Amino acid sequence: QVQLVESGGGLVQAGGSLRLSCVASGRAFGNYAMGWFRQAPGKEREFVAAIGWSGGDTDYADSVKARFSISRDDARKMVYLQMNSLEPEDTAGYYCAADYLPWTLPRNPSEYDFWGQGTQVTVSS
Repeated sequence: QVQLVESGGGLVQAGGSLRLSCVASGRAFGNYAMGWFRQAPGKEREFVAAIGWSGGDTDYADSVKARFSISRDDARKMVYLQMNSLEPEDTAGYYCAADYLPWTLPRNPSEYDFWGQGTQVTVSS
């Protein structure tokens, strides 16, 4: 069992930056691939970024590639999402998720085993 808690969301102007954090509790954090997803009102939850359980592989949605960066610190059981050049279209609730030892980095939310409660990001124009 893994519990996930996100933090770092807030209100930022377009062009600004935010760093989201997700802290995990439970065992064997290093065996989980970690993902970030987002969901805007009235829309489906969408993939943002993922990082492999070894930390060597990363994957990004095309809409955030070159603007966002995912990283992890297994010693602290943390995963981060650095978001730069934010746009109003990035406004959403952002969720951290964990997937146990996947063969590949999943983009489908249904493949993730555990979820956090989310943190809100609002980007003003």
